[in-house]
Parts: sequence; C-alpha cells; structure tokens
Amino acid sequence: MEQQRILCVGLVCLDIINVVDKYPEEDSDSRCLSQRWQRGGNASNSCTVLSLLGAPCAFMGSLSAGPVADFIMADFLRRGVDVSAVVWQDEGQTPCACCVVCPSSGSRTVVLSDTNLPDVTAEDFSKVDLRQYKWIHWEGRNADEQLKMIQGVMMHNSTLPPDQQITVSVEIEKTRESLYQLFPLGDVVFVSKDVARHFGFDSAAAALRGLYRRVKQGAVLICAWAEEGADALGPDGTLVHSDAFPPETLVDTLGAGDTFNAAVIYKLSTGGHLKSALTFGCRVAGRKCGFHGYDGLRDQFRDE
Repeated sequence: MEQQRILCVGLVCLDIINVVDKYPEEDSDSRCLSQRWQRGGNASNSCTVLSLLGAPCAFMGSLSAGPVADFIMADFLRRGVDVSAVVWQDEGQTPCACCVVCPSSGSRTVVLSDTNLPDVTAEDFSKVDLRQYKWIHWEGRNADEQLKMIQGVMMHNSTLPPDQQITVSVEIEKTRESLYQLFPLGDVVFVSKDVARHFGFDSAAAALRGLYRRVKQGAVLICAWAEEGADALGPDGTLVHSDAFPPETLVDTLGAGDTFNAAVIYKLSTGGHLKSALTFGCRVAGRKCGFHGYDGLRDQFRDE
C-alpha cells in the first residue's frame, strides 16, 4: 500500500523575488542584485519543505490555466508534490506576489496581487479521497468553508480507530476575525506573532497561556517568535521552548514561517515528541534563512 501523504490546503502563487542590497527609496530607480521566479504561498511552500525533508506530500489549492500555472505545476512536479487535488478555476487569475528581499537588514517585503481567484470550497474537498492522507494542514483563508472541510475529516475519523485517524493542523497567521473560528478545530494549531500581538501578548509564552483556552481539549498550540525561537503548549500544561538557530549570515527570510510549520509537522507526523519537533522546526527554519530559496535544505535533515 502506498505510504499515506501529508496534504496542505491553501494558497499557491507566483513569487517574483528581487534581492537588493538596500531597500529602494520611493520614486527611485535601482538595480537588484538578482531576480528569480519561485513558487510561493504558505501551503505551497510547506509542501516544498516537506518534500525536501522526505515526506510524501500533496497540495490542494486553486489555479487558473495559463503560463503562470504552467510554471507552478512544473515546479510542483519537479519537487515530487502530488497535485491531484488542485482545483482549476474558470474565473480569476493565478495570483502573483512581488517580493523584495534585503539581506543586509533581513527584511522581506511582499506585495500580493489579488486576482479574485476563488479558494477551494468544502464541495471541492468532499471529492478528495481522505484515505490517502495521514495529516492535513490548513492555511487559514476562507475559514467558513475550511470549517466544513475539517468537519468532514472529523466525520471520517469517527469511523476509524485512533491510530488510523487523520491529524488536523491549522495555521492562523492573519489578524482576521473570521480565522479565529479555526482555533478549536486543529489537533495542532500554529498561531502567528502578528495574531498574538493583536490579542495583546508580547511574547510567545504569554500568547500560548492566554490563547490556549481557545483550542480543543488535547490540542497543541504553537507560536514562533522570530529570533526569540518558538514555544508550544500541550494538554499537560507544560510550556515547551526552543531557541532560534540563526544562520551565520542572514540571507533570505521569505518562507521561514512556512518552513518552520512544515518541519514541525514532519517531525510530529513521524512520531517525534513536541520538544524535539519544536527544536527541529527552529533548526530547519534557521538553516533556510541562510540561503535563497529552499534547495539548500536538500538532504540536510533527512532521517533525523
């Protein structure tokens, strides 16, 4: 029987990345150090990292036919990411993000073109054969539909013994009220520094203590806090911490959060303990910040 995959549901877009020696001034002309096209989007990036770590994985999200989608699909296939769940939309265009990466400051500035491409729906998700997957991760987007998708997984799980059930994780990154209904739905919940600050917390530890009441019984809540590392809180009430592992030279932080999420999911999905998963996530994310793109992760952390 084919090994079960990890499915990531969310955004895929084209990233046009300009690397600069200093952030350009408004109304000025300047040259970049380099420019590249890269497949982007939170869920899409996490699939890239999962694949590089050696995990069979799949992506579900929307695309619109055209040259941008051709580039994206070719890159998914190059990475060995299963794309059978991609939903092809008849309206809207595949989104594009213009990214400015400045290694001297460590900043990454993203301007996303909203092309009105519809997100995948619960009806789309109902056509997926859930038996293929051991873990499904949702990048919080159209939360009303995603709630229905997760309820479908819960119904599927209710027919199975615990060791065969699908693990559900959700990422709550944006400060949008509608996304907060996802808190009680995940077995593992990733909450961003921005959301934590929105709720008035000034550290990962404080955020976890304050927000844990929002998750369901038995869930794990995780919050990464950039150069301060990451914290996690599980059902036993013990706060777990990992320091950050910054690279010798900071090069490219674009996608670091998606890398962290993927590495934590990878470690937990292979039976790792929460502390080891958190540390692994920080290590892989730190390593990724030391080079452009993701290929530097290849074979670095496999089988750990």
